[in-house]
Amino acid sequence: MLEIAKSNNELPSIPGKRYFTISEMGDLCSIKPHVLRYWEQEFTQLKPIKRRGNRRYYQRQDVVLVRRIRSLLYDHGFTIGGAKQKLLETNSLNHKQLNNELISELRLELETLLKILN
Repeated sequence: MLEIAKSNNELPSIPGKRYFTISEMGDLCSIKPHVLRYWEQEFTQLKPIKRRGNRRYYQRQDVVLVRRIRSLLYDHGFTIGGAKQKLLETNSLNHKQLNNELISELRLELETLLKILN
C-alpha cells in the first residue's frame, strides 16, 4: 500500500540500485503509477527505459527528477505548466554553471601546459 509522504523530506532514501520498476518508483516518490505515466507525457525530461512488454525501468536521475517535480507541484503549489517552466530555467542555469566550470578547468590545464612548454 502506498503511504503518502507530506514532503520530500519524508521520502525514503534512494537505494543503490541501477533500475527501478514503476511500483518501486511510486514507493520511493510517494506517487501512484498512473500519475507517473501522466507526468511522462507532460515532462519531456522524464523518459524511463522501456523493455519487454513496454515495462518501464527508471534510473536514479529519474527518481531525483520525479521528486523535484513532486516538490514543485505538491509542496510549492506550481501548476504543471509552471513546474515545466521552472525545470527549464533550472536546467538552463545548471548548463551555464557547468559550462563555466568546464571553461575554468580548461583554462587551468592550458596554463599548466603553457608553463611546461616554456
